[in-house]
Amino acid sequence: MINRKIETKIDKYLKNDDKKILFIWGPRRSGKTTILKRLSDKYGVRIFNFDFIEDRSLFQPSREALEKIVETTKIILIDEVQNSPESTPALKLLHDEYDVKIIATGSSELRQTTNDFDTLAGRFIEYYCLPLSFDEVIDYLNPNPLDFPRYVNTELQKQLVYGSYPEVYLSETDEDSKQDLLSNILNTYVLKDVVSIYNLKDLKLAKEILTKVSLQLGSEVSLREIATSLQANVTTVSNYIEIFVKNYILISLPSFKTNARRAVSENKKYYFYDLGIRNALIKDFRELELRQDKGAVFENYIISEIEKIKKYVDYNFSTYFYREYHGKEVDLVIGDFKKRYKVFEIKLQKDVEEVDKVFPLEHELNVINTKNYFEKLKSLL
Repeated sequence: MINRKIETKIDKYLKNDDKKILFIWGPRRSGKTTILKRLSDKYGVRIFNFDFIEDRSLFQPSREALEKIVETTKIILIDEVQNSPESTPALKLLHDEYDVKIIATGSSELRQTTNDFDTLAGRFIEYYCLPLSFDEVIDYLNPNPLDFPRYVNTELQKQLVYGSYPEVYLSETDEDSKQDLLSNILNTYVLKDVVSIYNLKDLKLAKEILTKVSLQLGSEVSLREIATSLQANVTTVSNYIEIFVKNYILISLPSFKTNARRAVSENKKYYFYDLGIRNALIKDFRELELRQDKGAVFENYIISEIEKIKKYVDYNFSTYFYREYHGKEVDLVIGDFKKRYKVFEIKLQKDVEEVDKVFPLEHELNVINTKNYFEKLKSLL
C-alpha cells in the first residue's frame, strides 16, 4: 500500500479545529477514492458516492435533509462531488450551520461546473491527488541505500513508459495487460468522463485533439494548425484543450515575457500529468532508448513532477518556457512572487553550454538529467 503525501495533510486537517470544507481535486483513477476508503475504515463513517442518484439526493438545502446526515456522522465523505453541482448550497449550509468536517473529492473542480461555487468563498481549502509522484514511489519501495541509485533509475524507466497511475504502477500483470489498462483509463475515464461533465458533443474530436497535442510534446502547440488539420474551429480546439488542463490531464506552460529582452511566442507548450496516458494515445510503449521522442518524454516527466510538487507543497510559483526570436530557448523557468527565478535545462544525459547567456534576468541555473533528477527534484520539496 502506497502512502500518499496528501494523507498527512488530511490527517492534520481532521485533528485541528478548522471546519472549512476540504476539496480534493485530481483526475479519475489517481487514488482519491482509495484515500476516502481508508478514512471511512479508520473513522467508521460512510462514503456518499455522487455517482449514485440516491446519494446525491440526500444533499438538499433543507434542515430536515441535512440533520438526517449530521445525526449519523461528524465526518462527511463525498466522492465524485462534481456530479452534483446543485449540492453546493447544501454544502454551504452544512459548513455554516453544523459542527461537521466535510471532505469531498472531484475529478473536475466544482467551480468549473456551477455558478454557485462563489457562495463557498472563504469556506473551503483545496488539496490535490494526482498520479504518483517520484518521492511517493521511492518512499513506498524504501530501498537499501546501497541499492538506491539502481532503484531510482529503474523506477524512472518504468514511469517514462507506463506512467504513475496507482493501479497501473502497482499492477503485477504483463506489459500487454498494463497497456490495456492504460487504454481503458484513457477511453473510459479520461475522455468519456470529461465529455460527460462538460456535455461536449464529439468524443472522437476530443481524442483527436489530445492525440495531436501528444505528438507535439516539448514543442509549442499551434491551436490554429491543429484546427486546420482536423477541420475544426479554433475556438473549439482551444476550449477542449482548456478543459483537459482544468481536469488534470494536460499541464499548460506559457511563454515567459520580459521587457529586458524580446521573447517571441504567443503559443503554449502542453505536457501530460501522466506519461502512460500520453503513450497510450500515440500507441508507443517502447523502451526509452528506442524512441525518437525520448528527450521530450523525459522533459515531460520533470515538468509534471515539478507541477505535482507545486500542488502538494502549496508553493506560490509560476512556470514558463523561454524562447528568443533567434531561437535560443530555456526548457523551464520558475518564478516566485518576489521575482526570483530558477532556470532549468532538462537533458537526458549531456550537460548544457551557455544556458546562462540565454535567460536575461538574474537567476539560478539548474541542469537536470537522468543521473541527478532525483536530487534536483527533492531539493524543491
